[in-house]
Amino acid sequence: MNDSAIDYAAVFQALPGMVALLGPDLVYVDANEEFLQGAGRKREQTVGHHLFEVFPDNPNDPAATGVRNLEASLRRVLATGERDAMALQRYDVQDPERPERWQERYWSPCNVPVFGPDGEVVLLVHRVAEVTELIRARGGRSTDRTQVLEAELYTRARELQDLNERLRQAHAREREVALALQGAMLPARRQAADHRAAVRYRPAVGALNVCGDWYDLVDLVGGHRLGVSVGDVVGHGLAAAGVMGQLRSALSATSRVAAGPAQALDVLGRYAHVVDGAESTTAVTTFVDFDRHTITYSSAGHPPPVLMHPDGRVEFLDRATDPPLDACPDPVPRPQAATVFTDGATLVLYTDGLIERRREDIDTGLARLADSLTRHRSTDPETLADAVLRELLPPGGATDDTALVIVRL
Repeated sequence: MNDSAIDYAAVFQALPGMVALLGPDLVYVDANEEFLQGAGRKREQTVGHHLFEVFPDNPNDPAATGVRNLEASLRRVLATGERDAMALQRYDVQDPERPERWQERYWSPCNVPVFGPDGEVVLLVHRVAEVTELIRARGGRSTDRTQVLEAELYTRARELQDLNERLRQAHAREREVALALQGAMLPARRQAADHRAAVRYRPAVGALNVCGDWYDLVDLVGGHRLGVSVGDVVGHGLAAAGVMGQLRSALSATSRVAAGPAQALDVLGRYAHVVDGAESTTAVTTFVDFDRHTITYSSAGHPPPVLMHPDGRVEFLDRATDPPLDACPDPVPRPQAATVFTDGATLVLYTDGLIERRREDIDTGLARLADSLTRHRSTDPETLADAVLRELLPPGGATDDTALVIVRL
């Protein structure tokens, strides 16, 4: 039987257990019959309604945390694209026939993402198992020992939930500090010599892969020249921000005295060898010579810069790519290439958060970037940067850092 012959609506309704589908806005899209029966709701009371409109917290319980915990889990799935199995929850349910009456209920929820063609989360599968009978002894059938074990199970689950929450709060505080450190170490937007430039940094959603990206613009010695670079440190948080600051400063200093971008990356690679956490860092640097109208470049495992010519033609600078920093035990001279430009061209450097998506070939992301640049080529760098971020980053934010530099040549 092929896929076209399968009635997936019937399959969904036949799934064992209580299963519902939610949109990214947490509105019910569908629910199987077992879910509706177990929750005590009719289809018209559920589908098309917001989750917490249908199932609010019990107002008579000041310690109720069901809404807060469930929303946090669903938001994590939307942000990370990863399933989230929740600890055992007490989540009272309102009697639809007697709204003033609330039923004490216990649930074991699991939330799973469904991806669309672009790799973004388009649906959430919300599966719950009611375990009220395991927690509450009924009809004298449970022994005292069973009651003790059930109470212990619930207590341990709540302790685990509280511990996870404290860990998330600690991680969030570390993220705030790391972002502040990142912002202090990255150069502010500026005019690159006599040419207009725009720089952007967008942190990842949540706590994943944050604070490892950097950008830099350096006035080079000798002639009318500018160095433009971006890099991406593997890791996240304060450690990544610290490594990022060291590597950015080292490349900035090296670029001022290096014969070319390849030599600058050679020296940076040797420095990365003695910096803990710098392994597998990617970087690309370009030397722009405005007198000769040339761009010389070299890449250490980084996505290629883009040169957009005034007529909208897009050229990916991909002829000088080598492994990431400190990837080889015995460093060898890195490759270097050059291209020419005319006045009015645009140079674009970025990190992989701008173009990479789950389950999507990188060429698709590069094509999306080229299309956005071409359509907005008549705008100034600041407007162009905003347009590119708006069109390429997911509406809810990316799961990886994004750095972007745009220079009008």
